[in-house]
Amino acid sequence: MEEVSKKGQKNILAIISYIGVLCFIPILMKEKDVFVKFHAKQGLVLFIAEVATMLISWIPFLGWLIGFILWIVWAVLSITGIINAVGGKQVSLPIIGKFAEKFKF
Repeated sequence: MEEVSKKGQKNILAIISYIGVLCFIPILMKEKDVFVKFHAKQGLVLFIAEVATMLISWIPFLGWLIGFILWIVWAVLSITGIINAVGGKQVSLPIIGKFAEKFKF
């Protein structure tokens, strides 16, 4: 029974990794689980990309258009990451996966 709750906790930590600034929770908890670390790294890269998109969106007209498109891309990647985490999969997300691999924590 305890193993099931640990697995559930790991899934929850992996899921919240894809919800904006909440990606820092599993990182700050210093979670040692490889599954959680994998998703936390991808969530961190996604969060950095979202902050960069917010800055780009401040540029009138062209920045608004680019920002809008990027927000859709980040939303799709977040949903994909959450689906992977719920399914217990460690699949690198397109675009951000290769950057996440470079983080060591």
